[in-house]
Amino acid sequence: MFRTLPLIAALALSAAPLAADEITDALDSAKQAYEEGDVAYALEELEYAKQQMLALKTDALSEYLPPAPDGWTREVDTEMNAGLAMMGGGVGAEAEYSGGGESFTIRLMADNPMVGAMSGMIGNAALMGAKIVRVGRQKYMLQDNQMSALIDHRILVQAEGASPDVMQPLLETIDYRALSGFGR
Repeated sequence: MFRTLPLIAALALSAAPLAADEITDALDSAKQAYEEGDVAYALEELEYAKQQMLALKTDALSEYLPPAPDGWTREVDTEMNAGLAMMGGGVGAEAEYSGGGESFTIRLMADNPMVGAMSGMIGNAALMGAKIVRVGRQKYMLQDNQMSALIDHRILVQAEGASPDVMQPLLETIDYRALSGFGR
């Protein structure tokens, strides 16, 4: 009797599932549905898992948005990815900064086809009549009080809504080196 107890305990522990999260559960459910021939449900579960993973990436990207300066407020837009889905995908994060009678928005977009199209514009800013300004080591295209930079050829940083002298100090606080490694 006592000899079988360790065996029963070992079997019980090996059969206990590892702590799972919603993504793992959805992927497991998709696999099971596929094996059972329910392709429609498998696709639904895969889409759900994809949405949850994009939410994780969005949260991670939001970490690069600078905190509000003293006397200012920051409001993060949590609905930005819905719009990106209609523009080819990718992830984005956006925050509105308000204070001292001014307000402006900083937007980050990663791995979106539109970002690739922006690289030609930013690279040829002078030909388009735009000005190039430096924010630390980063070059920004300045046009009509909108500042745009391309990080690692795949991440767009935009600030708009106030004069560059109001937005630039906050843009200087972004860790561009860390941002270039986002999602890798």
